[in-house]
Amino acid sequence: MRILKVNTYAPDTALYQAFGSDVTFDIHRSGAEASAPPSLERCRMADAVINCAASIAIGVPAEAFERCKIVVREGVGYDTINLSEWSARNVPVCNVPDYGTTEVADHAIALLLTLTRGTASYQEAIRDRADGWSYASAPRVRRLRGQTFAVLGLGRIGLAAARRAAAFDMKVIFYDPYLPNGAELAVGYERVRSLDEVMARADILSIHTPLNEETKGMIGGTSLARAKPDLIVINTARGPVVDLDALTEALREGRIAGAGLDVLPTEPADGDHALIRAYRNREEWTDGKLVLSPHAAFYSPSALEDMQRKAIEVIVSYLREGVLMNCVNRDAIDLKARAA
Repeated sequence: MRILKVNTYAPDTALYQAFGSDVTFDIHRSGAEASAPPSLERCRMADAVINCAASIAIGVPAEAFERCKIVVREGVGYDTINLSEWSARNVPVCNVPDYGTTEVADHAIALLLTLTRGTASYQEAIRDRADGWSYASAPRVRRLRGQTFAVLGLGRIGLAAARRAAAFDMKVIFYDPYLPNGAELAVGYERVRSLDEVMARADILSIHTPLNEETKGMIGGTSLARAKPDLIVINTARGPVVDLDALTEALREGRIAGAGLDVLPTEPADGDHALIRAYRNREEWTDGKLVLSPHAAFYSPSALEDMQRKAIEVIVSYLREGVLMNCVNRDAIDLKARAA
């Protein structure tokens, strides 16, 4: 079988060899190493395709992949893959939902702690100023015990973040209309039935939803208008879930207390956006109140290895054994017809 890896990085050739001599890899690099999508000939020869990028599409229409039997997004979010195109060709699209769960949950809490314990602010004050040796140099320090930690999307990562928040003696609530009744009894956290109530009650909002038409801009002007002035927004999911313009206004006007963002609507960060400009200029309304990281929540060396290996395992198990894992368009394809 021939696997085309699109928009990849740091390929682990030793890992590739572990899958046997009947599996060959065609590696298409992203960024400066590949200014264009893979050629139509490479696409035509592929039995399977993996898109490694979280923010770059495959770049070639599904119809170009004449032999392709399965598509895998090497990661959790699959918004860079056109599901309707692949479903129309009856090709299963899968993801890797279990590779970096703990890393992302840890990162969400780390962003929160950076703001509420002032670690980055203290470091910069001590480095930059003679009078920086002061507990008052961090503007958003607060006690976490008793704070309401609201989880938007209680999937694998959301639940892992909730467990960590509970360990800090925070009160955990969650909003996830897609979980069946009784899920709150299984996890032991309070279920909230509306986004409005979440925004009115949350001291910390931790976002763990996928990106789709329903969630795009979900945290925007309307929802932020209902927030407490001490709300901290943490986003380790997808950038467009948060309306960056609305967040900028709320933060600048002091209607929320802070934000920790690992993801942005445009990546790398758009230096022309008012929020990014103010952040880089260390304007007072962002200093100590905004923490950014470069879509790195997923990352650890172990997670990167898991992500690459598990993506290939999904393909190999399907093409060798007919076992389909983590299919995100199962309801839109006919597996019986595919098998025939």
